[in-house]
Amino acid sequence: MDLPATLPEKLYLLAHDPRRGRTTQHSSLNLLLQAAALTELLRRGLLSEDGRKAVARARRADAEAGLDPYSARLLVQVRESRPHSWSSWVGRARATGRDQPIRRVRDGLADSGRITLRPHRVAGLFPVTMVTLDDPRVRDALAASVTGALKGPLSRVDPADAALTALVAAGRLRSALSARERREHRGRIAKLAPAAGPVPRALGTALAWRTAGHSAEAAALG
Repeated sequence: MDLPATLPEKLYLLAHDPRRGRTTQHSSLNLLLQAAALTELLRRGLLSEDGRKAVARARRADAEAGLDPYSARLLVQVRESRPHSWSSWVGRARATGRDQPIRRVRDGLADSGRITLRPHRVAGLFPVTMVTLDDPRVRDALAASVTGALKGPLSRVDPADAALTALVAAGRLRSALSARERREHRGRIAKLAPAAGPVPRALGTALAWRTAGHSAEAAALG
């Protein structure tokens, strides 16, 4: 069975709800996918940290080979921008429109034949896109890799699985890890987090900013 190669693709599939034909936690998933793309670039040596800011490193064709389209696009943006903090880059994920991570990662998975997209209208009126996993076993295997990272011998955990699990926990992706499981494995998650560098902490900060912004907006309207 062929698993996706990059973290954004893996996280999108973990966030997919097969019963409903769509992703879960839509409001925070854009931030999580942005964090996953940053982590992917960091792990490949295409980004580094300079003064707590993300900076692009010299071009490396070998490291860029096999990048998903969204991560490749983000790398170009980092290269063409002045340095920003990791939290700032996570928070720059578009929440709407064609450039939002959810749509870009989804479309990349469809182009590679991992998912099938089907137009649908809710109540015959509201257009949505239904998503079907072409091989449901892939999502099951990804979920098993998260479980293995939390419960297996730490020395045997693949660094990519450690980074994936750290992002799932930081992004509170309930479809892959419940709140109870996050509490139970808090110590293990802390040991896995270095595999994702500074990004899980940056994701937590960006999620807090987004929540605070929504709360302030609601108070102003209220």
